[in-house]
Amino acid sequence: MNSTQANVCCAFQSPILDRVLPPVLILEFMFGLMGNFVALWMFIFHMDTWKPNSVYLTHLAVADSIVLFCLPFRADYYRRGKNWLYGDAMCRILLFLLAANRAAGIFFLTAVAVDRYLKIVHPLNRINRMGLGYALWVSLGLWGLIFLATGYLLADKHFYYNSNRTQCESFNICMGFSPLSTWHNTFYVIQFFLPTSIVAFCTIRIMWQLRSRTIDKKGKIKRAVWFILAVALIFVTCFFPSTMSRIAVWVLKLWYNECKYFEEANLAFYTTVCLTYFNSVLNPLVYYFSSPAFSGTFQKLLNKLLRKSDDDKDPTESSENDISTVDGRRV
Repeated sequence: MNSTQANVCCAFQSPILDRVLPPVLILEFMFGLMGNFVALWMFIFHMDTWKPNSVYLTHLAVADSIVLFCLPFRADYYRRGKNWLYGDAMCRILLFLLAANRAAGIFFLTAVAVDRYLKIVHPLNRINRMGLGYALWVSLGLWGLIFLATGYLLADKHFYYNSNRTQCESFNICMGFSPLSTWHNTFYVIQFFLPTSIVAFCTIRIMWQLRSRTIDKKGKIKRAVWFILAVALIFVTCFFPSTMSRIAVWVLKLWYNECKYFEEANLAFYTTVCLTYFNSVLNPLVYYFSSPAFSGTFQKLLNKLLRKSDDDKDPTESSENDISTVDGRRV
């Protein structure tokens, strides 16, 4: 590959994306904002008992709520045919927030899965007795790791000029392998596969631990299973497609140095990236299964909105036990 080829960056016209992605992003913004604001309202004002998983989920809801405000700008960008009008600083901030949200979604969901694993599979482990202070330090550590891994996006300009349009992208397909580009792609892949392996291990062990339980199958244990399955579902649905399409682009760069070979992979990547933002819509499912207190408060709110009478309430709404109580043990 010569130096001229190494400086070539590929740009493709994507009329399908320009038509489809804006309404999809706006719908994700509307439903995600509604779900996460309700979640934050319940976490802040209606959680009588805080546990480590509540801390992790609150941080996740905050990250989701912040990044959702980026989606209207991204929708406008695609509506204009990938033409950014809001300046360099806003471009850097937006790309940083999108990358940080993906990492936060993955890391805090992983923290929740590990917390459930320890409390159900290893209920006597001393980590389970460390309380909220430990969870806060873990959360701060995760935010520090996220900033170290994605903060470089704030340092450089991400403009690419094509056909009188200013593209704002952190994943331009440019020939050659610069250190930052290589790290950007490497972290994008690693942050999926390593946490996914952890979540898969926790899911299998939790389901194996609960397989022989016969007490309260329709209550706390069933809720615990649905909780961990919801976490696994979000990983597969939201993060797997974009990771695989990014790997495809990376592999193609090893084989080819002409832009014509990348058009389909580029289309696949930007399509599947929208599923990454969809995690902000699906995360309230995790909150719902996180505890009877949360789901009970949600049901009361829903009943009030639907003008349902108190007689129609589910009696399980008043439950004050944690989801992970197994055979009489509070975990």
